[in-house]
Formats: sequence, structure tokens, C-alpha cells
Amino acid sequence: MAQCVQSVQELIPDSFVPCVAALCSDEAERLTRLNHLSFAELLKPFSRLTSEVHMRDPNNQLHIIKNLKIAVSNIITQPPQPGAIRKLLNDVVSGSQPAEGLVANVITAGDYDLNISATTPWFESYRETFLQSMPASDHEFLNHYLACMLVASSNEVEPMEQFSKLSQEQHRIQHNNDYSYPKWFIPNTLKYYVLLHDVSAGDEQRAESIYEEMKQKYGTQGCYLLKINSRTSNRASDEQIPDPWSQYLQKSSIQNQESYEDGPCTITSNKNSDSNLLSLDGLDNEVKDGLPNNFRAHPLQLDQSSDPSNSIDGPDHVKSASSLHETKKANTGIIHGACLTLTDHDRIRQFIQEFTFRGLLPHIEKTIRQLNDQLISRKGLSRSLFSATKKWFSGSKVPEKSINELKNTSGLLYPPEAPELQIRKMADLCFLVQHYDLAYSCYHTAKKDFLNDQAMLYAAGALEMAAVSAFLQPGAPRPYPAHYMDTAIQTYRDICRNMVLAERCVLLSAEILKSQSKYSEAAALLIRLTSEDSDLRSALLLEQAAHCFINMKSPMVRKYAFHMILAGHRFSKAGQKKHALRCYCQAMQVYKGKGWSLAEDHINFTIGRQSYTLRQLDNAVSAFRHILINESKQSAAQQGAFLREYLYVYKNVSQLSPDGPLPQLPLPYINSSATRVFFGHDRRPADGEKQAATHVSLDQEYDSESSQQWRELEEQVVAVVNKGIIPSSFYPTQYCLNSYSDNSRFPLAVVEEPITVEVAFRNPLKVPLLLTDLSLLWKFQPKDFSGKDNEEVKELITGEPEMIGTEVISEFLINSEESKVARLKLFPHHIGELHILGVVYNLGTIQGSMTVDGIGALPGCHTGKHSLSMSVRGRQDLEIQGPRLNNTKEEKTSIKYGPDRRLDPIITEEMPLLEVFFIHFPTGLLCGEIRKAYVEFVNVSKCPLTALKVVSKRPEFFTFGGNTAVLTPLSPSASENCSAYKTVVTDSTSVCTALISSASSVDFGIGIGSQPEVIPVPLPDTVLLPGASVQLPMWLRGPDEEGVHEINFLFYYESVKKQPKIRHRILRHTAVICTSRSLNVRATVCRSNSLEDEEGRGGNMLVFVDVENTNTSEAGVKEFHIVQVSSSSKLWKLQNSVNLAENKEAKLASREKGKFCFKAVRCKEKEAAMQSSERYTFADIIFGNEQIISSASPCADFFYRSLSSELKKPQAQLSLHTEKHSIEDAVRLIQKCSEVDLNIIILWKAYVVEDSKQLILEGQHHVILRTIGKEAFSYPQKQELPEMELLKFFRPENTAVSSRPSVDQLSNLIKTSLHYPESFNHPFHQKSLCLVPVTLLLSNCSKADVDVIVDLRHKTTSPEALEIHGSFTWLGQTQYKLQLKSQEIHSLQLKACFVHTGVYNLGTPRVFAKLSDQVTVFETSQQNSMPALIIINNM
Repeated sequence: MAQCVQSVQELIPDSFVPCVAALCSDEAERLTRLNHLSFAELLKPFSRLTSEVHMRDPNNQLHIIKNLKIAVSNIITQPPQPGAIRKLLNDVVSGSQPAEGLVANVITAGDYDLNISATTPWFESYRETFLQSMPASDHEFLNHYLACMLVASSNEVEPMEQFSKLSQEQHRIQHNNDYSYPKWFIPNTLKYYVLLHDVSAGDEQRAESIYEEMKQKYGTQGCYLLKINSRTSNRASDEQIPDPWSQYLQKSSIQNQESYEDGPCTITSNKNSDSNLLSLDGLDNEVKDGLPNNFRAHPLQLDQSSDPSNSIDGPDHVKSASSLHETKKANTGIIHGACLTLTDHDRIRQFIQEFTFRGLLPHIEKTIRQLNDQLISRKGLSRSLFSATKKWFSGSKVPEKSINELKNTSGLLYPPEAPELQIRKMADLCFLVQHYDLAYSCYHTAKKDFLNDQAMLYAAGALEMAAVSAFLQPGAPRPYPAHYMDTAIQTYRDICRNMVLAERCVLLSAEILKSQSKYSEAAALLIRLTSEDSDLRSALLLEQAAHCFINMKSPMVRKYAFHMILAGHRFSKAGQKKHALRCYCQAMQVYKGKGWSLAEDHINFTIGRQSYTLRQLDNAVSAFRHILINESKQSAAQQGAFLREYLYVYKNVSQLSPDGPLPQLPLPYINSSATRVFFGHDRRPADGEKQAATHVSLDQEYDSESSQQWRELEEQVVAVVNKGIIPSSFYPTQYCLNSYSDNSRFPLAVVEEPITVEVAFRNPLKVPLLLTDLSLLWKFQPKDFSGKDNEEVKELITGEPEMIGTEVISEFLINSEESKVARLKLFPHHIGELHILGVVYNLGTIQGSMTVDGIGALPGCHTGKHSLSMSVRGRQDLEIQGPRLNNTKEEKTSIKYGPDRRLDPIITEEMPLLEVFFIHFPTGLLCGEIRKAYVEFVNVSKCPLTALKVVSKRPEFFTFGGNTAVLTPLSPSASENCSAYKTVVTDSTSVCTALISSASSVDFGIGIGSQPEVIPVPLPDTVLLPGASVQLPMWLRGPDEEGVHEINFLFYYESVKKQPKIRHRILRHTAVICTSRSLNVRATVCRSNSLEDEEGRGGNMLVFVDVENTNTSEAGVKEFHIVQVSSSSKLWKLQNSVNLAENKEAKLASREKGKFCFKAVRCKEKEAAMQSSERYTFADIIFGNEQIISSASPCADFFYRSLSSELKKPQAQLSLHTEKHSIEDAVRLIQKCSEVDLNIIILWKAYVVEDSKQLILEGQHHVILRTIGKEAFSYPQKQELPEMELLKFFRPENTAVSSRPSVDQLSNLIKTSLHYPESFNHPFHQKSLCLVPVTLLLSNCSKADVDVIVDLRHKTTSPEALEIHGSFTWLGQTQYKLQLKSQEIHSLQLKACFVHTGVYNLGTPRVFAKLSDQVTVFETSQQNSMPALIIINNM
């Protein structure tokens, strides 16, 4: 139980006090009424004695009574009615609420921290009122009148006569059988005569004389002169006198409340009418005249005129309520005791002392003695006689019946003078004067007698008081007999069916158990008495039981919460809404956040309902909000009910303040961090052959890799525009902001371009939500150029505002448990700062159907219009938390978040806006295939744009054509076949001979130091005017690897008028191309051994080209024709085809391979000299009758692009950490000998059958030849991964890389060639030695001087070698030493000597070379690549 103000030792004596009746004359009543008090009310604050009192017990021992209190009440002859008592108790409880700002106890139990009100004043008020309003009953005497005060005034005409009248009246009431009420303790009641004297108005001397007369007649002990009203009432306001009455009278005026809340309360009459008769003291403030002696009906008496069923109902109830209301209004400003001074207060206090000392206590003492004597005298004979007669008549001892058998009887009723009742009387008297030892023994005796007689009501009363006496005995000689109380409660409740007495037992016993810290037993007791017959009692007892559970040594928190819920439920049924709400709120602390969601929902729902009933609308809203926002496990129907209830409450709240700020709505959930903001117009869909640039849209998923690529592309183009430096103010353009983008800066939006905000909604409920009139909420601060800033806050948009246009979505349906995004637009019409605050909408639900599939799933939902059951207007804010900062030490140690400004764009001045469309843009190509498409550039803004550039990571994929594009005329067949190439008809004589042209790479944008990825778009006049559009051709070449390629284009452009905030804009396009296999080309170049050419200068080479058709015929390709092979080089050119002179057609069907051999020669000296380092010579060898001009667009474009991308690849650099610089040069020279810079372009046509039509596709492949003898490919080679090796731990011996050139490189330094006749006839029979002249040509391939040693001696390494070579010898010098100047050719005349016929290999001379200026000799044998065979015949 909760803490009480009084301890149980104070509570029980205060609950059972001697009762004194008061009977006043009319005049006396009038005097007290001047103070707005009755006589009994006047005495009430002074009814406790201030000092100890002594009396003697029957054994003449002195007994001390402490803190004695007496109860004086006006005589009321009508018993009170239970319904009225019920109403009084209801009012007492509802009038006592927890104080505002009361500091609650914080109880920590386990992981719970609970705020619990430590005291329950409403329960204490209830208990006090309940005990005071206990009906007087025949089986106990505790609240029977012991004495009667007869009060008359000194102003009476005949005061003494008035006293005798009052005395007779009291006698009549007590002894006449007409009055069964009130009850009197003993027949000879003490009468005490009080003369009231009004000091301010009365005659003092007369009063004194009357008092003397009274003393003569009634004795000094039996009368008193009480002087009051020392000041007149009109002076009442001068000084402030304390008002001790208000606290007592408040309780009695509670009945004057407007009406009692639990509505009609039916009063059931109880069969045992005795137990229902109540006595209640003066709870009546109104003066009622009528009865001559002025005793009125009991204040708890119901109006007799109401309907027979005694229900407080119907029109009377309403009438009485309103009249009470008037009385209440009239009573509010009343001052009690206005005519009394502090001296009068002391006089009244003195009067009570005198009455108790001189009158009441001596009377009680005498009565106890008399009763004691009676009992002692009776104990002998009559007691035994009594029991003997019983035995005779009943035959034998009646067997003890169990309580259950006696259920239907309340036992017998004793006559008032029965000896058993005399014991009970004596016990009660002793109890009232706190003589608990004697009281206990008397109760104990009486209990036995009553049980023997089966008088169960009496027995229960005796048991109850025996238990209380035993507990209150000083020194506690015996433990508290709780079983007595249990028996008493069971008897009252089950046998006597008297819940009022049972309740009193429970209240006392629980208080006693609590004082002994037996909380568990107390709780069980309290719960036992909860029943259906009284909700209020059950509620209060359950609440106290809950407090018992929480106050245990180890608090039972969940039991506490459960019983608080039960108490709240019963309070609610009893109409005590505030208490119900309080109980639910206290219990909520336990259930909250523990995962008991259904319990939480129930509590929140109840709290919401009760708060709403009490008009605490904000609390109601927040409780209902909780039900909706927690992940509810309720059924759909239940959620729908919660939602409707919430909307209903919300609607009422919003109606209270229609002009107030919009409320925050809890549904649907908004995932703020998933909010995306998009600046710009929506992308146009593809229109026929036109396909708009993909750009950026909200439909694209975020991909960090691609966003990084776009950023790099933009940085690249910005660097090119700014002469290679990225300006410090550069910031990558972001059109779509999301949680991954960098939102630390204010984004820039352009005026007149829409801003789309994508809000991610989620409906957590199982019922669909319908949002109507959904739009964004914003704040805009126009920046005026006059320098004045005027902030304009637009909460709600009405009409079309001139600053910011707002799109409104009329209906937005979110199905049950669905996540859905809404895209809301704003149209800025003015420059300034915009802040998007949130969304505003009407929240409603759909009538009729619980779930809706799609929009028109409901009957009657025409054109997507749903019937709204109810909706409320509200808002939700978009608050996005920025990223957590983690840079400085301070940020790392604390939790700090950066700003997220994606919803705060700055609206800037107009900018040009470009749209790009691609026409005839392919989606599938063969590798290397070339297609012509068109690009259309449209300026859709009101500003001209310039400096249009496109940047791509794959520049080799497309070209706009070089500067030469316009120079070449189209041949008729080319235009016929829509060829992408520039072709000219050729003369058939020139077949297989190269046609030469040249071009500079600068024309094709591949200049020195330029960025090949950044390509200026050749706009006419370099400016695109507002509204203008231009179409440009664009050639595409399928990438060399097969598969799907995503190719990113970034278009960059600027405004003609420079803007301070936005320097440039970009447009993105991602092309997806699927390539399938076509041809594989591999080529090698090797030195030609023939040294004679037209110019007499060495350096011819042979180029071998292998072409394989790797196309698998899925693409419908029938065959490939190799149309032309071209070379492009600064130094070399193809001269003619070696092996295809007679066969013009070069066709390759599926999986076929073709081999070509070409002769390449050096360009003429003068040509080479004329050309700048960037000029390339193109040579075309044609296998058909049309020449494709390879030095023109688009062939050259793609060649240059592939070349530049090849050049970008890292070349294997030799890192030389060697001694002298000169060695490096030497190595470099040697390397250069084996280098060749020749590029081969293979041009082809493919014949494709598609939909029974034949198409011709064209394409080109490039092979870049760098090194002699090394195979090169047209397609990228897959890198073979090296096999894993075991780790070796060792210290490297020598870290310097060897500077020796490789054998390959050295073997290419000197080129050797033997000239001799293929066969030689010699008459061996005439001359046995055959001499053949042989010329050895040595050609220096390097640009440096080379020392050469030619050694003719045969190497004698193996016996086989001897066999072969031993057959001939060289005559003359065996070793020659020569020096060859740069690119010099030297011939040596040698003689070979043969002795037999046969076939001989002359390639035996070994050639050693070293650079002349080097000390180090890199000598290595010059091996001839092919054997030099000679046939010697005999003539």
C-alpha cells in the first residue's frame, strides 16, 4: 500500500471515537449560523483534546488516554441510504487528485526506474469518509451515541423551559419505538446542558444568571456557558482570522458537485436492512426550518419523490444537479467563523475539554464499572443456568458447524439487554477509551459466546475488534491474530452478505499488515475484496494492492503494473476518468519499450480515450500517435480502428485552433535520409529514331564507381578548358543529391528549372493510407539586387505564387505495409535562397476496404478517387542528419555531425540548357564495325550556349570527323550503300600497288600534348542560340573486345554571359553497345634479305598479316571481304602485295583464315623531310575497285584514336642505374635498330542477312607494329596470370638492372646478305677444285658507327657440323675488320672452294659487331635468318 499520512496506531483510534449527539434550539442554531456553521460543525476543529486524560478502570488502576477525540453530530432521525453514501464516496475520490507538481518517488527495481506517487490522498479520503459514514448497527456499539448535548441560547425568552423541552425531545427520540434511528449506547444517556451566549449582541448579566440557575438544577458537572460571536459579522473583513473549518467542510460540500460522473447509479436495497442504516454527521450546510425541533432528514437521504426503484436518474437528477450547481456557486465565497475571534476559538476548545473531563469520561468510567459488576454478578448463576437450559432443550452440545454450512443464516438476534451484548458493550467502551487489554479480553469472551450461539454477525464483529485490540495492546503481548480478521471478513462477506463491514475489516487489516511489512498478505487481502458490486471500491483496493507489490523488499514490478491496469479499468467503470488515466500512465512506465507491444497498444489506446474524455487533447493525440508509430502487431481491423480514433481526436484538436501551426503527423513514416533532390527537367522519352541523352534521373540507381567516373571526366574537361589547371573554386556538378552525394555545400539550382524532391514514404500499418493534396512546404528568401533581403515564409500555397510554384499531388495512396516514393516539384521563378522544410498533406484512410490493390480496386472508386472516411491536415518535417565528422581529434572523440544541405538550394540566374538527341544510334555492332549516326544538339533555354565539348574515357569509340571531312567527294556506290567511308573509284591497273596520301594528326585532334579524350563539338559559329538545334554526323566504331560496353559521354558547355555562381553545365549520356566477334588480325614484320630496291638504300621489310574470321554466325554474317589494307606511318609505307597479285577477291567465310604478305619500304627522304613530326603517310592497297581514302574521316579518325589510346598504355621503360651516360645512349641506339613504327589498317565489308534482306556492314581493324619479328594483334591480349611460386627469402645480389641489350636487339644491328649463283656447274674431272665467287653485303641498320668483325673460320663444335661444313672452305683472309658508318652498305668479295658435287650451306660466316665509340664490346654472332644453299653440279 502507499504511504499514509497517519500511522496505523493513529488511524484506528481516530476511526473509532466516542459519539456525542447535539440537539439545539432554533435560537441557538441561529447564533451558530451567523458563522455559516451548525453547532456540530462549530465544534469539529476543536474536537481533539490537547492534553492527556486519566480515568480509572474497574480494578481502580489509573489508565491514561492520549489524543482523545470526540465526534459531535446533530441528531438525524432518518437512516442514510446506501446510494447517497456511494455518491458521497465517489465525490470524495474524484475531488482528491494528485497535487500539481508533486514530486513522485523514483523506485529503481531491476532495470526499471519508475516514477510512482508516494501517497494516495484519494484513498485516505475515501477510507476516512467510509469509516465516518459507517451505518450504526445493532451488533456493535462503537458508533452509538454515548451522550447528548442540549444547546439553548441566552437570548431565549425562557431558556430553562427550552432545556426541559430539548430533554424531553431527546428522551422521546431514544425511547419511543417510532424512531429506530439513531442508536444509543445505554438507556440512560448522559445529558449535558450548554448555554450559548452571543457576546456582541446578548446581555452578559442575563446569561450569567441563567447559567447560575442551570448549575443549581443540573449540577456544575452537567452544564456549561459557552460565549461566542465576540465580533459582529460586518467587521469580519478587517482582520484575517484563521479558518480551521474549511478542511472539514470541504468534504461535505463535495456533494455539491455539478453531477456525478458515472451517470445513473442504481441503488440496490439490501435484505438485511439493519446493516444498511447509516449515521452521518452534519454534512448539510443549508438551514432548514420546518420541524419544530429542527432535526432534518439525513443529508445522505435521497429525495423521497424520486421513482420507487431509488435510482438517481431521470429529470430529478438533472434538476438536483443544476440546483446543486447554484448552491455551489453561492457557497464559494463563504467565510466560516466570521464572528469568532481567537478568544472564541480558545473558549470552544476549553468547552470541549470541560465536557470531556467533567461529563463524558466520568460517565464512561461509571458505565464500564456498572457493566463490569453486572457481568461479574451474572457470571456465577445466570451464565451456567443459561447454558444448562440450552443443553436441556437441545439434548446435547450442538456440533460446531463449519462456516460454509452457515452461509444462509446471519444467526439469531439478541435482545438489547442480553448478557452477551453487555460484554460487547463493555468491550466497545474500553476500546473507545483506548483500554485495549480489557477490550481484548472482553471481545475474546464475547466471541466464544457468540460462536456457541451461532450468532455469526455478532461473532464476526467480536473477532474483528479482538484482532484490532490485540494489535493495539501496548507492549504487544500477543502477535496480531490475522486469522481472526480472515474469519471475520469471510463471515461478513459470505454469510452476512454485508460488504460494507467486510470492507472495513479489509481496510483495517491491510493497514496493520502493511505496518508489519507483510505486503504480500496485505495485497492478497485487498485483492480478495474486489468484486463486481462496487467498481470504486475494487479500483481503490486494486491500486493499493499494486502499491503493496512495488513496496516489497524485492519489488514485483510487473505485478504492480498489472494491478494498476486492473485498477485503471475499474476506475474507468466507476466514472473516475482522471484516476483511470493516472493508473494507466503509471503502469505504462513498466510496459513501455519492453517489447510487449499489444499491452502497450492497449494502454496507449485507453490513455488516449481517457485523455480525450478529459479534454486533454494533446495527451490523447500523443498516445494514439504511439499506437500508430510503433511497429504494430495488431490485426488490420484493430489498426484501422486505432487510426480512425486518432484521426477523430486529431480533427478535434485542429478544430480548436484552426489558425494555429499545422500539427506534425505520425504517418506515414518518412525515411528522411533517403530523400533525393533532383535539379532539372525530366528526361524526354525516346521518340522514334530519336533517343534522348540518358543524363541523370531519379530512376537511376546510385553507383559510386560511375559517379567517380563522371567526376573524373568533368575534372578532365575543366582542366582542358582552364589550360591544364583545375580552378580552386571547381566543384563537381551534382544534379541528383542523395545520401551518398557530398551535401556539405548549398546546391545550386537555376531559376525556371524545376526542383524535384523524392520523399520516401513507408506505411507501417496493415491498412492503406490515402494522402491528399500532398505538396512541399518551403521557406524562400528572395535575394533582391537592391541589397534588401525580405524573408517571405510561405507555409501553405494558395493560388499560383510568383516566387515559387508548387506542385500538388491530389491523391497518393500507400497500400498496407508498402514503401513508396512521392516526387514533388517546385518551380522557382525568382533568384534567392530556398529552404525545403517538409511535406504538407491530408492524412486519411479509405472507407470500406482494408486493402487496395492498385487504384481502382474499390467499388465506386472512379478515376482513382477514393472515398475518404476522415482526414486531417498536417505536416511532417524533412530533417536530414549530415554525415558523422571524423577528421580532427575532437571530432573523432565526440559524436558530431556535419550539415546536410540538399534541401537548401540557392536559386541562381538563368543558364543555358542543352538537350542532346541521338539519331540512328545502334545498340549492337561487330567488333571494329563503323556506323554513321547523327547527334542533334538543342538549346532549350533562353540563353545562348558556347564552348560545347564532349569528353569520354573511350575516345576511340566515336568521332565527329576531322577537318578534312568535307574535302572528299562521295563515289556513287558509296552513297548507294550508305557507306560511312569516303571512297573513290580506282583504275583496275593500279590493283595491288599502294596509293599514297598523307594527313596530319593535328587535323584529327590528336596534337602534341592534347587530351584526346576531350573533343570539341564542331558547332557552326561555336554558339547555339536559344531554341536553335543543330545536327552533326557522328561515326561510331565497335570496340575490339566482344561483350557489352557502357560508354560514358559527358557534354560540357558554358553560357556566353559568364555567371559568377555556375561556370559551366554538363549533360551526361551513357551508351550501351553490345559487340559481337568479327575478325582477328595478327601481323609480324621482318627484314627483307633482298637489298636491291629502286633507291639503292637498304631497309625493305616484309609484313605478314593473318586475318581470321572468328564470327560465329549468330549475327547472320555470311562472309567478310577484305576490301583494303592500308598502312600509316611517319617512316614506312606499304609498297605492294606479294601474294595476291592474281586473286582479286579476299573472302573469308566463318572460321576461315587468310594470310597476306606485303612489302614495306621506307618513305622517300624528301617526303620525310617535308613532313612535320605529326604527319603520317597513308598507303592503301586495294582488293577491289574502290579506294577508301584512309587518310580521311572517319578511317583516319579511328586510326588516330586507337593510336593515341595505344600510346597512353605504359611502355616498358628500361630503368638504367649504370655508370656512364654513354652506355645508355649505346643501348638506345642498339634498341632503335630493331624498332619499326608501322601501323596496318585492315578495312573490310561483311555481308549480313537480316529479315531476308542483305545488308553490308563495314569496319576496320588496326594493328600497331613496334618491333621487328614480334607478333602484334588487333585485339587486346589477355594477360596470362603467372603461376603462384613459393616465396623465397633472400638478399638480392645486385640491384642494378643489366644494361646489356638483348640478343634480339643486337642481331638487328647489322643486316647481312650473301649474293651467289644458285647453282654452279664445274667439270671436276678436269679441275678437282671448284672456286665460286660470293659477295657478302653488310648493311648498318643503326644511326651510329659500328665496328664489324667477319670471321670465316668454321666453328668446330660438334662432329655433325664438321660433316656439313667440312666439305667446303673459304679461301683468302679468314677474318676481316671493318667500320661501317651510319646506315652504310659494304660488300666483301669472298671465294668458296668445293671438292665434291652437292648442296652446300654458305651461311657460315660469323659477324661480330660493336659500336665504335664504346669501350665495352657487345659482340655477338650475327646469325643469318635463312640458310644460303648452293648446288654444285658436275659438268
